[in-house]
Amino acid sequence: MLEVIDLDVYYGDAQALWEVSVRVEEAEVVSIVGSNGAGKSTLVGAVMGILPSRRGRIVLDGTEITDLAGHRVCRAGIAIVPEGRRLFPGLSVGDNLDLGAFNAEARRHRSETLDRVHDLFPRLAERSGQRAGSLSGGEQQMLAIGRALMARPRLLLMDEPSLGLAPVIVDEVFEVIETVRSAGVSVLLVEQNVARALEVSSRAYLLSEGRIVMEGDAAEMAASPEIRRAVLGV
Repeated sequence: MLEVIDLDVYYGDAQALWEVSVRVEEAEVVSIVGSNGAGKSTLVGAVMGILPSRRGRIVLDGTEITDLAGHRVCRAGIAIVPEGRRLFPGLSVGDNLDLGAFNAEARRHRSETLDRVHDLFPRLAERSGQRAGSLSGGEQQMLAIGRALMARPRLLLMDEPSLGLAPVIVDEVFEVIETVRSAGVSVLLVEQNVARALEVSSRAYLLSEGRIVMEGDAAEMAASPEIRRAVLGV
């Protein structure tokens, strides 16, 4: 489905990613794990068209999308749940969800998709007229996920979805990831909660200082001493 091939990304003259290659298959959860500053969010930004790449290719279903603008990447079938949620706090929950359905195909199916999002997150239906900024942290994360799903993506990019959440809400987030995958949507997950990320993933990549240093079956990587040294510091 998604192939990232030998990707180099820079911030000005400073290189952040070196020859990074990642693939995600249909209806698969793949995790990118690594310590702070490893380049995980940079990779997500490049795939989403937020950051330009200097070398390499990004291919979705056989079509190259390298350096497409973000709205065109979304139109191609990719949506993002950004780190920090990035909601519009002064707008209502309903208005935030509507903003996710901005492309023509999503607008045509808005009502049907909104019903699915409300089934997944009943609290969003209950709080439809409430300002997004007045929601709890967990509710805001659910809204960020729901907004991304309103675009009807085939691939969902999730950047640190459990960051700053209470453990019980983290459980809900990872349940949602499995539900999304079971509905046929692929997920590329960037997550510092390595143990939980590997639990829901079929495969994973370890990113260190901008380079992929390990990849493979998620369960095998969870037991790897290299993962514990590189990410957990033990």
